[in-house]
Amino acid sequence: MATQTVPKIKFGLIRTLINRGLIHETDTPELIKHAKKKKISVLRYILNQQLVDSTSIAMTAVEEFGLSYLDLDAIDVLQLPLSELTNSLILEHQVLPLFKRNNTLFIALSDPTNSRALNQIKFHTRQQTEIIIVEDHKLNAKIQLCLDAQETTIEDILDENISIIEEEEPVDTQQNQVDNSPEIDDAPIVRFVKQILVDAIKKGASDIHVEPYENFFRIRFRTDGILQEIATPPSNMANRMISRIKVMAKMDIAVRRIPQDGRIKIKLSKDRFIDFRVNTCPTLYGEKVVLRILDPSSATLGIEALGFEKHQMKYFIHAIHQPYGLILITGPTGSGKTVTLYTALNILNSPQLNISTAEDPVEITLPGINQVNMNPKAGVNFSTILRAFLRQDPDVIMVGEIRDQETAEISVKAAQTGHLVLSTLHTNDAPQTLSRLIQMGIPPYNIISSIQLIVAQRLLRKLCEHCKHPETLPDQTLLDAGFTQDSLKKLTLFSAQDCDHCNHGYLGRVGIYQVMPISHSMQQLILNNGDSSQLEAQCQSENILNLRQSALLKVGTGITSLEEVNRITRG
Repeated sequence: MATQTVPKIKFGLIRTLINRGLIHETDTPELIKHAKKKKISVLRYILNQQLVDSTSIAMTAVEEFGLSYLDLDAIDVLQLPLSELTNSLILEHQVLPLFKRNNTLFIALSDPTNSRALNQIKFHTRQQTEIIIVEDHKLNAKIQLCLDAQETTIEDILDENISIIEEEEPVDTQQNQVDNSPEIDDAPIVRFVKQILVDAIKKGASDIHVEPYENFFRIRFRTDGILQEIATPPSNMANRMISRIKVMAKMDIAVRRIPQDGRIKIKLSKDRFIDFRVNTCPTLYGEKVVLRILDPSSATLGIEALGFEKHQMKYFIHAIHQPYGLILITGPTGSGKTVTLYTALNILNSPQLNISTAEDPVEITLPGINQVNMNPKAGVNFSTILRAFLRQDPDVIMVGEIRDQETAEISVKAAQTGHLVLSTLHTNDAPQTLSRLIQMGIPPYNIISSIQLIVAQRLLRKLCEHCKHPETLPDQTLLDAGFTQDSLKKLTLFSAQDCDHCNHGYLGRVGIYQVMPISHSMQQLILNNGDSSQLEAQCQSENILNLRQSALLKVGTGITSLEEVNRITRG
Protein backbone atom coordinates (compact mmCIF):
# COMPACT_ATOMS: atom_id res chain seq x y z
CA MET A 1 0.00 0.00 0.00
CA ALA A 2 1.53 3.31 -1.05
CA THR A 3 2.04 5.92 1.60
CA GLN A 4 0.87 9.44 1.00
CA THR A 5 3.75 11.87 0.61
CA VAL A 6 3.68 15.28 2.17
CA PRO A 7 5.08 18.07 -0.02
CA LYS A 8 8.09 19.96 1.23
CA ILE A 9 7.87 23.68 1.86
CA LYS A 10 9.72 25.53 -0.90
CA PHE A 11 9.05 29.17 -0.10
CA GLY A 12 7.48 31.58 2.38
CA LEU A 13 7.99 32.21 6.06
CA ILE A 14 8.46 28.54 7.00
CA ARG A 15 11.23 28.21 4.38
CA THR A 16 12.92 31.27 5.90
CA LEU A 17 12.73 29.67 9.35
CA ILE A 18 14.32 26.54 7.89
CA ASN A 19 17.07 28.52 6.17
CA ARG A 20 17.86 30.27 9.43
CA GLY A 21 18.13 26.97 11.28
CA LEU A 22 15.17 27.71 13.55
CA ILE A 23 13.44 24.50 12.48
CA HIS A 24 14.81 21.41 10.73
CA GLU A 25 13.70 20.69 7.18
CA THR A 26 13.31 16.99 8.02
CA ASP A 27 10.63 17.98 10.55
CA THR A 28 8.44 19.88 8.11
CA PRO A 29 6.39 16.91 6.81
CA GLU A 30 5.33 16.11 10.36
CA LEU A 31 4.58 19.77 11.05
CA ILE A 32 2.34 19.96 7.98
CA LYS A 33 0.51 16.75 8.97
CA HIS A 34 -0.19 17.97 12.50
CA ALA A 35 -1.26 21.42 11.31
CA LYS A 36 -3.70 19.94 8.77
CA LYS A 37 -5.10 17.60 11.40
CA LYS A 38 -5.82 20.53 13.70
CA LYS A 39 -7.01 22.68 10.76
CA ILE A 40 -4.59 25.49 11.50
CA SER A 41 -1.65 27.00 9.65
CA VAL A 42 1.81 25.48 10.01
CA LEU A 43 3.06 28.69 11.63
CA ARG A 44 0.20 28.66 14.17
CA TYR A 45 1.07 25.05 15.01
CA ILE A 46 4.72 26.04 15.55
CA LEU A 47 3.61 28.93 17.79
CA ASN A 48 1.17 26.83 19.78
CA GLN A 49 3.77 24.12 20.38
CA GLN A 50 6.46 26.73 21.16
CA LEU A 51 8.86 25.00 18.76
CA VAL A 52 10.44 28.38 17.98
CA ASP A 53 10.39 31.35 20.34
CA SER A 54 7.82 33.93 19.32
CA THR A 55 10.32 36.80 19.20
CA SER A 56 12.37 35.03 16.50
CA ILE A 57 9.21 34.32 14.51
CA ALA A 58 8.06 37.93 14.79
CA MET A 59 11.40 39.30 13.57
CA THR A 60 11.48 36.80 10.71
CA ALA A 61 7.92 37.70 9.67
CA VAL A 62 8.73 41.41 9.69
CA GLU A 63 11.66 40.80 7.32
CA GLU A 64 9.88 38.24 5.12
CA PHE A 65 6.67 40.19 4.55
CA GLY A 66 7.95 43.75 4.97
CA LEU A 67 5.47 44.42 7.78
CA SER A 68 5.69 46.72 10.79
CA TYR A 69 6.56 45.41 14.25
CA LEU A 70 5.15 46.60 17.58
CA ASP A 71 6.22 45.74 21.12
CA LEU A 72 2.94 45.13 22.95
CA ASP A 73 4.54 45.89 26.30
CA ALA A 74 4.29 49.56 25.34
CA ILE A 75 0.52 49.37 24.72
CA ASP A 76 -2.12 50.38 27.28
CA VAL A 77 -5.03 47.96 26.89
CA LEU A 78 -7.45 50.65 28.06
CA GLN A 79 -6.70 52.67 24.92
CA LEU A 80 -7.41 49.87 22.42
CA PRO A 81 -10.58 50.10 20.26
CA LEU A 82 -11.88 46.72 21.46
CA SER A 83 -15.41 47.50 20.32
CA GLU A 84 -14.25 47.11 16.70
CA LEU A 85 -14.04 43.31 17.09
CA THR A 86 -16.21 40.81 18.90
CA ASN A 87 -14.72 38.66 21.63
CA SER A 88 -15.31 35.57 19.52
CA LEU A 89 -13.22 36.98 16.66
CA ILE A 90 -10.44 38.02 19.02
CA LEU A 91 -10.28 34.59 20.65
CA GLU A 92 -10.78 32.51 17.50
CA HIS A 93 -8.04 34.22 15.49
CA GLN A 94 -5.80 35.52 18.32
CA VAL A 95 -5.86 39.12 17.12
CA LEU A 96 -6.24 42.53 18.73
CA PRO A 97 -7.41 45.84 17.22
CA LEU A 98 -4.70 48.44 17.82
CA PHE A 99 -6.01 51.69 16.29
CA LYS A 100 -7.97 53.14 13.36
CA ARG A 101 -7.01 55.56 10.65
CA ASN A 102 -9.83 56.65 8.39
CA ASN A 103 -11.40 53.38 7.22
CA THR A 104 -8.39 51.21 8.03
CA LEU A 105 -8.19 49.05 11.13
CA PHE A 106 -4.70 48.09 12.25
CA ILE A 107 -4.58 44.56 13.68
CA ALA A 108 -1.99 42.97 15.99
CA LEU A 109 -1.22 39.51 14.67
CA SER A 110 1.54 36.98 15.36
CA ASP A 111 0.68 34.71 12.38
CA PRO A 112 0.70 36.78 9.16
CA THR A 113 -0.10 33.64 7.11
CA ASN A 114 -3.58 33.53 8.64
CA SER A 115 -5.47 34.94 5.65
CA ARG A 116 -8.74 33.49 6.96
CA ALA A 117 -8.56 35.79 9.98
CA LEU A 118 -8.06 38.85 7.81
CA ASN A 119 -10.95 37.91 5.51
CA GLN A 120 -13.35 37.41 8.41
CA ILE A 121 -12.30 40.65 10.07
CA LYS A 122 -12.85 42.55 6.82
CA PHE A 123 -16.26 40.92 6.41
CA HIS A 124 -17.44 41.68 9.95
CA THR A 125 -16.02 45.20 10.26
CA ARG A 126 -16.45 46.30 6.62
CA GLN A 127 -13.10 48.04 6.94
CA GLN A 128 -9.71 47.70 5.36
CA THR A 129 -7.17 45.95 7.57
CA GLU A 130 -3.46 46.33 8.04
CA ILE A 131 -1.29 43.79 9.88
CA ILE A 132 1.20 44.76 12.56
CA ILE A 133 3.44 41.91 13.68
CA VAL A 134 3.67 41.22 17.42
CA GLU A 135 5.16 38.46 19.56
CA ASP A 136 2.73 35.61 20.18
CA HIS A 137 3.29 35.24 23.93
CA LYS A 138 2.77 38.98 24.48
CA LEU A 139 -0.32 38.93 22.28
CA ASN A 140 -1.87 36.10 24.28
CA ALA A 141 -1.24 37.96 27.54
CA LYS A 142 -2.73 41.23 26.21
CA ILE A 143 -5.81 39.45 24.88
CA GLN A 144 -6.46 38.00 28.31
CA LEU A 145 -6.02 41.41 29.94
CA CYS A 146 -8.38 43.03 27.45
CA LEU A 147 -11.08 40.45 27.94
CA ASP A 148 -10.78 40.73 31.71
CA ALA A 149 -11.23 44.49 31.40
CA GLN A 150 -14.56 44.25 29.60
CA GLU A 151 -17.73 44.43 31.61
CA THR A 152 -19.30 41.51 29.77
CA THR A 153 -16.52 39.32 31.02
CA ILE A 154 -17.73 39.82 34.60
CA GLU A 155 -20.79 37.70 33.84
CA ASP A 156 -18.78 35.15 31.87
CA ILE A 157 -16.30 34.34 34.62
CA LEU A 158 -18.85 33.95 37.39
CA ASP A 159 -19.40 30.43 38.63
CA GLU A 160 -23.14 29.95 38.90
CA ASN A 161 -22.66 26.88 41.08
CA ILE A 162 -21.07 28.63 44.04
CA SER A 163 -22.38 26.82 47.06
CA ILE A 164 -19.50 27.07 49.46
CA ILE A 165 -19.90 30.60 50.80
CA GLU A 166 -22.00 31.38 53.80
CA GLU A 167 -21.60 34.84 55.24
CA GLU A 168 -21.93 35.38 58.96
CA GLU A 169 -25.13 37.05 60.04
CA PRO A 170 -24.80 40.77 60.71
CA VAL A 171 -24.43 41.58 64.38
CA ASP A 172 -27.21 44.15 64.44
CA THR A 173 -30.20 45.36 62.50
CA GLN A 174 -28.39 48.48 61.38
CA GLN A 175 -25.98 46.30 59.42
CA ASN A 176 -28.95 44.55 57.83
CA GLN A 177 -30.17 47.91 56.64
CA VAL A 178 -26.77 48.71 55.18
CA ASP A 179 -26.59 45.32 53.48
CA ASN A 180 -29.87 46.01 51.69
CA SER A 181 -28.97 49.52 50.63
CA PRO A 182 -29.33 50.27 46.91
CA GLU A 183 -25.61 51.01 46.61
CA ILE A 184 -24.61 47.40 47.11
CA ASP A 185 -27.84 45.50 46.34
CA ASP A 186 -26.39 44.39 43.01
CA ALA A 187 -26.54 40.67 42.23
CA PRO A 188 -23.68 40.63 39.67
CA ILE A 189 -21.41 42.49 42.10
CA VAL A 190 -22.36 40.17 44.96
CA ARG A 191 -21.58 37.10 42.86
CA PHE A 192 -18.41 38.60 41.45
CA VAL A 193 -17.02 39.37 44.93
CA LYS A 194 -17.86 35.85 46.05
CA GLN A 195 -16.11 34.41 43.00
CA ILE A 196 -12.99 36.48 43.67
CA LEU A 197 -12.81 35.09 47.21
CA VAL A 198 -13.32 31.54 45.95
CA ASP A 199 -10.71 31.90 43.20
CA ALA A 200 -8.17 33.25 45.69
CA ILE A 201 -8.68 30.21 47.92
CA LYS A 202 -8.46 27.78 45.00
CA LYS A 203 -5.20 29.36 43.80
CA GLY A 204 -3.66 29.27 47.25
CA ALA A 205 -3.34 33.06 47.48
CA SER A 206 -2.36 34.65 50.77
CA ASP A 207 -3.72 38.15 50.01
CA ILE A 208 -6.20 39.87 47.69
CA HIS A 209 -5.49 43.48 46.65
CA VAL A 210 -8.43 45.54 45.33
CA GLU A 211 -7.01 48.76 43.89
CA PRO A 212 -8.81 51.71 42.27
CA TYR A 213 -6.84 54.11 40.04
CA GLU A 214 -7.75 57.13 37.94
CA ASN A 215 -8.48 55.30 34.68
CA PHE A 216 -8.72 51.66 35.70
CA PHE A 217 -9.41 49.26 38.52
CA ARG A 218 -7.49 46.07 39.19
CA ILE A 219 -7.52 42.99 41.41
CA ARG A 220 -4.31 41.18 42.31
CA PHE A 221 -3.59 37.97 44.21
CA ARG A 222 -0.39 37.35 46.16
CA THR A 223 0.42 33.73 45.43
CA ASP A 224 3.59 32.13 46.80
CA GLY A 225 4.76 35.59 47.83
CA ILE A 226 4.41 37.15 44.35
CA LEU A 227 1.67 39.59 43.34
CA GLN A 228 -0.14 38.73 40.11
CA GLU A 229 -2.83 40.72 38.33
CA ILE A 230 -5.88 38.52 37.82
CA ALA A 231 -8.60 40.94 36.69
CA THR A 232 -9.13 44.53 35.60
CA PRO A 233 -12.90 45.12 35.90
CA PRO A 234 -14.40 48.37 34.59
CA SER A 235 -13.52 51.33 36.80
CA ASN A 236 -17.19 52.08 37.39
CA MET A 237 -17.40 48.83 39.35
CA ALA A 238 -14.82 49.92 41.94
CA ASN A 239 -17.09 51.68 44.43
CA ARG A 240 -19.78 49.01 44.27
CA MET A 241 -17.30 46.19 44.75
CA ILE A 242 -15.49 47.91 47.63
CA SER A 243 -18.82 48.71 49.30
CA ARG A 244 -19.84 45.08 49.00
CA ILE A 245 -16.58 43.91 50.66
CA LYS A 246 -17.03 46.47 53.46
CA VAL A 247 -20.57 45.24 54.11
CA MET A 248 -19.36 41.64 54.29
CA ALA A 249 -16.58 42.73 56.68
CA LYS A 250 -19.09 44.69 58.83
CA MET A 251 -17.44 48.04 58.18
CA ASP A 252 -19.13 51.42 57.86
CA ILE A 253 -19.60 51.99 54.11
CA ALA A 254 -20.26 55.70 54.73
CA VAL A 255 -16.71 56.16 56.08
CA ARG A 256 -14.22 56.42 53.22
CA ARG A 257 -11.53 58.81 54.41
CA ILE A 258 -10.01 56.85 57.27
CA PRO A 259 -8.66 53.27 57.36
CA GLN A 260 -10.95 50.54 58.69
CA ASP A 261 -10.43 46.93 59.77
CA GLY A 262 -12.90 44.10 59.50
CA ARG A 263 -13.27 40.38 59.07
CA ILE A 264 -15.15 38.04 56.73
CA LYS A 265 -15.86 34.39 57.53
CA ILE A 266 -16.91 31.95 54.82
CA LYS A 267 -17.83 28.29 54.93
CA LEU A 268 -16.22 25.99 52.38
CA SER A 269 -17.70 22.77 53.66
CA LYS A 270 -19.32 21.31 56.74
CA ASP A 271 -16.02 21.23 58.63
CA ARG A 272 -13.89 23.88 56.94
CA PHE A 273 -14.06 27.64 57.38
CA ILE A 274 -11.82 30.39 56.00
CA ASP A 275 -11.37 33.85 57.53
CA PHE A 276 -10.44 37.00 55.63
CA ARG A 277 -8.84 39.87 57.55
CA VAL A 278 -9.90 43.02 55.72
CA ASN A 279 -8.25 46.44 55.78
CA THR A 280 -9.18 49.57 53.83
CA CYS A 281 -6.90 52.52 53.14
CA PRO A 282 -7.95 55.79 51.45
CA THR A 283 -5.94 56.58 48.29
CA LEU A 284 -6.13 59.34 45.68
CA TYR A 285 -8.78 57.56 43.62
CA GLY A 286 -10.77 55.69 46.27
CA GLU A 287 -10.27 53.08 48.93
CA LYS A 288 -7.73 50.32 48.45
CA VAL A 289 -8.80 47.08 50.12
CA VAL A 290 -6.47 44.25 51.12
CA LEU A 291 -7.87 40.94 52.29
CA ARG A 292 -5.50 38.58 54.13
CA ILE A 293 -6.62 34.96 53.77
CA LEU A 294 -6.40 33.08 57.05
CA ASP A 295 -6.72 29.34 56.65
CA PRO A 296 -6.80 27.48 60.00
CA SER A 297 -5.55 24.33 58.25
CA SER A 298 -2.18 26.07 57.71
CA ALA A 299 -1.63 25.97 61.46
CA THR A 300 -2.26 22.23 61.64
CA LEU A 301 0.05 21.05 58.88
CA GLY A 302 2.50 19.62 61.38
CA ILE A 303 6.07 20.64 62.05
CA GLU A 304 7.38 18.27 59.37
CA ALA A 305 5.73 20.39 56.67
CA LEU A 306 7.42 23.65 57.69
CA GLY A 307 10.83 22.91 56.18
CA PHE A 308 13.11 22.49 59.20
CA GLU A 309 16.24 20.41 58.71
CA LYS A 310 16.33 17.41 61.07
CA HIS A 311 18.78 18.91 63.56
CA GLN A 312 16.90 22.25 63.47
CA MET A 313 13.61 20.51 64.24
CA LYS A 314 15.27 18.70 67.15
CA TYR A 315 16.40 22.04 68.67
CA PHE A 316 12.95 23.58 68.14
CA ILE A 317 10.93 20.73 69.66
CA HIS A 318 13.33 20.50 72.61
CA ALA A 319 12.95 24.25 73.30
CA ILE A 320 9.13 24.38 73.18
CA HIS A 321 8.90 21.51 75.64
CA GLN A 322 10.95 23.33 78.27
CA PRO A 323 8.97 24.48 81.34
CA TYR A 324 10.16 28.08 81.00
CA GLY A 325 12.21 30.38 78.80
CA LEU A 326 11.78 32.75 75.85
CA ILE A 327 11.62 31.52 72.25
CA LEU A 328 11.80 34.20 69.55
CA ILE A 329 10.79 33.79 65.90
CA THR A 330 12.25 36.53 63.68
CA GLY A 331 11.91 37.67 60.11
CA PRO A 332 10.18 40.31 57.97
CA THR A 333 6.45 40.51 57.33
CA GLY A 334 5.28 37.57 55.25
CA SER A 335 8.08 35.22 56.28
CA GLY A 336 5.78 32.67 57.94
CA LYS A 337 6.41 33.54 61.59
CA THR A 338 2.74 33.24 62.56
CA VAL A 339 2.40 29.73 61.12
CA THR A 340 5.54 28.63 62.99
CA LEU A 341 4.13 30.02 66.25
CA TYR A 342 0.73 28.40 65.73
CA THR A 343 2.40 25.09 64.89
CA ALA A 344 4.27 25.24 68.21
CA LEU A 345 1.04 26.10 70.06
CA ASN A 346 -0.76 23.17 68.43
CA ILE A 347 2.01 20.83 69.59
CA LEU A 348 1.72 22.18 73.14
CA ASN A 349 -2.07 22.42 73.24
CA SER A 350 -3.37 19.97 75.83
CA PRO A 351 -5.82 19.97 78.77
CA GLN A 352 -2.85 19.96 81.15
CA LEU A 353 -1.57 23.38 80.03
CA ASN A 354 -3.01 26.89 80.36
CA ILE A 355 -2.05 28.64 77.11
CA SER A 356 -2.83 32.32 76.49
CA THR A 357 -2.00 34.49 73.48
CA ALA A 358 -1.94 38.25 72.91
CA GLU A 359 -2.25 39.01 69.18
CA ASP A 360 -2.76 42.03 66.96
CA PRO A 361 -5.02 40.81 65.50
CA VAL A 362 -5.91 37.17 66.18
CA GLU A 363 -5.37 35.60 62.77
CA ILE A 364 -6.39 31.99 63.33
CA THR A 365 -8.61 30.75 66.15
CA LEU A 366 -7.27 27.72 68.01
CA PRO A 367 -9.75 25.75 70.18
CA GLY A 368 -8.42 25.21 73.69
CA ILE A 369 -6.21 28.30 73.65
CA ASN A 370 -7.18 31.63 75.26
CA GLN A 371 -6.65 34.23 72.54
CA VAL A 372 -6.90 37.98 73.15
CA ASN A 373 -7.24 40.57 70.40
CA MET A 374 -5.37 43.85 70.92
CA ASN A 375 -7.52 46.99 71.08
CA PRO A 376 -5.32 50.05 71.76
CA LYS A 377 -8.32 52.42 71.72
CA ALA A 378 -9.73 50.55 74.69
CA GLY A 379 -6.35 50.38 76.41
CA VAL A 380 -5.81 46.71 75.53
CA ASN A 381 -2.20 46.47 74.39
CA PHE A 382 0.54 43.87 74.70
CA SER A 383 1.93 45.15 77.99
CA THR A 384 -1.43 45.40 79.80
CA ILE A 385 -2.55 41.97 78.60
CA LEU A 386 0.78 40.39 79.56
CA ARG A 387 0.36 41.71 83.09
CA ALA A 388 -3.14 40.24 83.18
CA PHE A 389 -1.87 36.91 81.88
CA LEU A 390 0.67 36.68 84.72
CA ARG A 391 -2.18 36.87 87.23
CA GLN A 392 -4.05 34.03 85.48
CA ASP A 393 -1.70 31.13 86.28
CA PRO A 394 -0.38 30.62 82.71
CA ASP A 395 1.92 27.83 81.58
CA VAL A 396 2.53 29.11 78.03
CA ILE A 397 2.23 32.69 76.79
CA MET A 398 2.39 33.76 73.16
CA VAL A 399 2.98 37.46 72.41
CA GLY A 400 2.22 38.37 68.79
CA GLU A 401 5.18 40.78 68.55
CA ILE A 402 7.66 42.46 70.86
CA ARG A 403 7.47 46.08 69.70
CA ASP A 404 8.76 48.13 72.60
CA GLN A 405 10.89 48.02 75.73
CA GLU A 406 7.95 47.54 78.09
CA THR A 407 6.64 44.47 76.23
CA ALA A 408 10.18 43.08 76.01
CA GLU A 409 10.78 43.54 79.74
CA ILE A 410 7.52 41.83 80.74
CA SER A 411 8.20 38.94 78.31
CA VAL A 412 11.69 38.44 79.75
CA LYS A 413 10.34 38.62 83.29
CA ALA A 414 7.66 36.03 82.49
CA ALA A 415 10.28 33.71 81.00
CA GLN A 416 12.43 34.09 84.11
CA THR A 417 9.58 33.33 86.51
CA GLY A 418 8.61 29.89 85.25
CA HIS A 419 6.62 30.51 82.07
CA LEU A 420 7.30 29.46 78.49
CA VAL A 421 7.00 32.58 76.32
CA LEU A 422 6.86 32.58 72.52
CA SER A 423 7.04 35.80 70.49
CA THR A 424 8.32 37.46 67.32
CA LEU A 425 10.71 40.26 66.40
CA HIS A 426 11.40 41.97 63.08
CA THR A 427 15.12 41.31 62.56
CA ASN A 428 17.08 39.95 59.61
CA ASP A 429 18.72 36.98 61.32
CA ALA A 430 19.13 35.30 64.70
CA PRO A 431 22.34 37.07 65.89
CA GLN A 432 20.85 40.50 65.14
CA THR A 433 17.94 39.65 67.44
CA LEU A 434 20.22 39.68 70.48
CA SER A 435 21.65 43.06 69.46
CA ARG A 436 18.11 44.40 68.97
CA LEU A 437 17.05 43.37 72.48
CA ILE A 438 20.10 45.12 73.96
CA GLN A 439 19.21 48.26 71.94
CA MET A 440 15.68 48.05 73.38
CA GLY A 441 17.16 48.33 76.85
CA ILE A 442 17.20 44.69 77.99
CA PRO A 443 20.35 44.06 80.09
CA PRO A 444 22.62 41.27 78.74
CA TYR A 445 22.31 39.27 81.98
CA ASN A 446 18.51 39.19 81.58
CA ILE A 447 18.87 38.06 77.97
CA ILE A 448 21.08 35.08 78.75
CA SER A 449 18.92 34.01 81.70
CA SER A 450 15.68 34.03 79.68
CA ILE A 451 16.23 33.19 76.00
CA GLN A 452 16.19 29.50 75.12
CA LEU A 453 16.16 29.68 71.31
CA ILE A 454 16.04 32.15 68.42
CA VAL A 455 14.68 31.11 65.03
CA ALA A 456 15.14 33.34 61.98
CA GLN A 457 13.15 32.36 58.92
CA ARG A 458 12.12 33.14 55.34
CA LEU A 459 9.83 31.49 52.80
CA LEU A 460 11.15 30.12 49.49
CA ARG A 461 9.00 29.18 46.52
CA LYS A 462 9.12 25.46 45.73
CA LEU A 463 9.79 24.24 42.20
CA CYS A 464 6.83 22.62 40.48
CA GLU A 465 7.35 18.86 40.40
CA HIS A 466 5.54 18.63 37.05
CA CYS A 467 7.82 20.91 35.05
CA LYS A 468 11.11 21.58 36.87
CA HIS A 469 14.05 21.02 34.57
CA PRO A 470 17.68 20.08 35.31
CA GLU A 471 20.18 22.85 34.68
CA THR A 472 23.95 23.07 34.60
CA LEU A 473 25.95 26.00 35.93
CA PRO A 474 29.73 26.57 35.95
CA ASP A 475 31.51 25.28 39.05
CA GLN A 476 32.83 28.74 39.86
CA THR A 477 29.30 30.17 39.86
CA LEU A 478 28.22 27.49 42.32
CA LEU A 479 31.24 28.07 44.55
CA ASP A 480 30.54 31.80 44.53
CA ALA A 481 26.93 31.02 45.48
CA GLY A 482 28.10 29.24 48.63
CA PHE A 483 28.37 25.57 47.71
CA THR A 484 31.46 23.67 48.84
CA GLN A 485 33.83 21.91 46.45
CA ASP A 486 32.82 18.50 47.85
CA SER A 487 29.11 19.14 47.37
CA LEU A 488 29.56 19.86 43.64
CA LYS A 489 30.34 16.20 42.92
CA LYS A 490 26.80 15.01 43.70
CA LEU A 491 24.87 18.23 43.07
CA THR A 492 21.91 18.29 40.66
CA LEU A 493 20.34 21.69 40.04
CA PHE A 494 16.87 22.39 38.72
CA SER A 495 15.39 25.51 37.16
CA ALA A 496 11.83 26.81 36.95
CA GLN A 497 9.87 26.30 33.74
CA ASP A 498 6.09 26.76 33.55
CA CYS A 499 3.05 24.54 33.15
CA ASP A 500 -0.68 24.35 33.86
CA HIS A 501 -0.07 23.13 37.41
CA CYS A 502 2.02 26.04 38.69
CA ASN A 503 2.78 29.76 38.77
CA HIS A 504 5.75 30.38 36.45
CA GLY A 505 7.48 27.19 37.52
CA TYR A 506 6.78 27.36 41.26
CA LEU A 507 4.06 25.83 43.39
CA GLY A 508 3.83 26.38 47.15
CA ARG A 509 6.45 27.62 49.59
CA VAL A 510 8.75 26.12 52.18
CA GLY A 511 10.57 27.66 55.12
CA ILE A 512 14.32 28.13 55.52
CA TYR A 513 15.60 28.62 59.04
CA GLN A 514 18.48 29.69 61.21
CA VAL A 515 17.87 27.90 64.52
CA MET A 516 20.18 29.28 67.19
CA PRO A 517 20.22 27.82 70.71
CA ILE A 518 21.95 30.06 73.26
CA SER A 519 25.08 28.11 74.14
CA HIS A 520 27.46 28.88 77.00
CA SER A 521 29.91 30.49 74.53
CA MET A 522 27.19 32.76 73.18
CA GLN A 523 26.18 33.74 76.70
CA GLN A 524 29.74 34.86 77.35
CA LEU A 525 29.77 36.87 74.12
CA ILE A 526 26.50 38.58 75.07
CA LEU A 527 27.80 39.43 78.55
CA ASN A 528 30.94 40.90 76.92
CA ASN A 529 28.73 43.07 74.61
CA GLY A 530 29.65 41.11 71.48
CA ASP A 531 28.12 42.51 68.30
CA SER A 532 26.04 40.59 65.74
CA SER A 533 29.05 39.82 63.50
CA GLN A 534 30.85 38.15 66.43
CA LEU A 535 27.70 36.20 67.26
CA GLU A 536 27.42 35.12 63.61
CA ALA A 537 31.03 33.90 63.68
CA GLN A 538 30.23 31.93 66.83
CA CYS A 539 27.22 30.38 65.04
CA GLN A 540 29.49 29.21 62.23
CA SER A 541 31.95 27.71 64.69
CA GLU A 542 29.04 25.79 66.28
CA ASN A 543 27.84 24.59 62.82
CA ILE A 544 24.60 26.56 63.06
CA LEU A 545 23.33 27.10 59.51
CA ASN A 546 22.55 30.64 58.47
CA LEU A 547 19.61 31.36 56.18
CA ARG A 548 21.71 31.18 53.02
CA GLN A 549 23.21 27.83 53.94
CA SER A 550 19.81 26.45 54.87
CA ALA A 551 18.46 27.62 51.50
CA LEU A 552 21.31 25.99 49.57
CA LEU A 553 20.37 22.66 51.14
CA LYS A 554 16.93 23.07 49.57
CA VAL A 555 18.61 23.70 46.20
CA GLY A 556 20.73 20.57 46.58
CA THR A 557 17.66 18.42 47.18
CA GLY A 558 15.77 19.86 44.18
CA ILE A 559 13.14 21.64 46.26
CA THR A 560 13.91 25.10 44.90
CA SER A 561 16.17 26.86 42.41
CA LEU A 562 19.34 28.85 42.90
CA GLU A 563 17.58 31.81 41.27
CA GLU A 564 14.91 31.75 44.00
CA VAL A 565 17.55 31.49 46.72
CA ASN A 566 19.35 34.54 45.30
CA ARG A 567 16.04 36.43 45.29
CA ILE A 568 15.37 35.76 48.97
CA THR A 569 18.83 35.65 50.58
CA ARG A 570 22.07 37.54 50.25
CA GLY A 571 24.99 35.73 48.61
